[in-house]
Amino acid sequence: MPYDLLAAGAAALLVTAAVLVGRHIQFTRHTLFVHWPPVLAEWDPHVGPGTPAAVLLAVAGVAYGPALAARLSWRPLLVTAWAASTAWIFSLALVDGWHRGVATRLTTHNEYLTVIGRFHDIPATLRDFTHHIVAGTPAPWPAHVAGHPPAATLTFVLLDRIGLGGGGWAGTWCVVLGGSACAAVLVAVRALADETLARRAAPFLVLAPAAVWLGTSADAYFTAVSAWALALLALALTHRSATGPAVGSAAWAAGSGLLLGLTCYLSYGLTLVAVIAAAMLLLCHRAAVRPALVLPLLAGLAVVPLAFTLAGFDWWTAYQLLVTRYNQGVGGTRPYSYWVWANLACTVLITGPATAAALPRTAGTLTGGPLRRGSPPARLAVLVTATLLAVLIADLSGMSKAETERIWLPFALWLLPATARLPHPRAWLTAQATLALLLNHLLSTGW
Repeated sequence: MPYDLLAAGAAALLVTAAVLVGRHIQFTRHTLFVHWPPVLAEWDPHVGPGTPAAVLLAVAGVAYGPALAARLSWRPLLVTAWAASTAWIFSLALVDGWHRGVATRLTTHNEYLTVIGRFHDIPATLRDFTHHIVAGTPAPWPAHVAGHPPAATLTFVLLDRIGLGGGGWAGTWCVVLGGSACAAVLVAVRALADETLARRAAPFLVLAPAAVWLGTSADAYFTAVSAWALALLALALTHRSATGPAVGSAAWAAGSGLLLGLTCYLSYGLTLVAVIAAAMLLLCHRAAVRPALVLPLLAGLAVVPLAFTLAGFDWWTAYQLLVTRYNQGVGGTRPYSYWVWANLACTVLITGPATAAALPRTAGTLTGGPLRRGSPPARLAVLVTATLLAVLIADLSGMSKAETERIWLPFALWLLPATARLPHPRAWLTAQATLALLLNHLLSTGW
């Protein structure tokens, strides 16, 4: 218990240092380009239509979440977690009201919906996509469109084509799918570790402070796709049936490969989910070499890249041009020396004090004896550690200076299961929910 509190205290000090140092740098040098470092936000104490629901959900989640997670049968638990997470995200978004909190989030000048009209000829636009990434080219893409492969923008184009156009539908799409990501993580934890740990982690995944930024950023959608890609991989690796382990695993593997391919065409940075996938393969190394799993996985993985390549979009060229665009903008000015550690403070804010408190237990499990290394807690610790490694690589790359409170959402959800090992879950859940409520009511966030 003392180590839990010490770790949480150290995380709080990291955030405090990031705020104080960041404000000094911004007010003296104006090089951070955020007004409330380390997050992109404005100081704006307020309440709104979503406040009563958010408070009620927080109280109910703390009071009844652990008991419900332990008592519900598995499938109803997954549905309940998805519904509760979606409600929590929506309620926090609605603290800013429907218009400001949901309907216009994806319609601002840097966002995806501003270029819907430029996709009237989708094949031609994909062929021409890389010609508009670098600033100074004719009709350069807005920042978020240029900063992502075209599958991100194309998703909103297709929603518009089927009659679900506008910021309200786009925001709802992101929130509902983002809410499903917690269920995906539970599926993976149950498959690779055990059901008890998954159940203990469920309330923490639902009441994650990350919900503040899951509503409503496109990164919530990216989080869901990558989470389900990894969940299906976990199912493929661990599937067993009466007729043999290969039956059913091929379908899960193909589905995982398809979503992993899509993940890489939604965000360049999400290629790092490969680190988590590699950890899963390591945990199930015997299953990972089965042709019945490998071949469907690779076949599924090839579908999206092949489709975009045949359509004329070159992923690698686009990424190289993005690096140029990134350095042309504020990314080239923001000081690496600050963000390389302040980004980690953002991670503390989206994962909460409970996750920080649980990390010493993760480290302790990995350094245990041979028997403990094969235990369910140790297997969970491998997943968490792989996620930390992915975050560290992203951090050191220098391509994630600021705004990681939303950019790293797909990784944040894989850190939260570490909380399954904590004693006194209601106390830690209270800390998690309180942090989320304070962030959403004291700050006006960019997403």
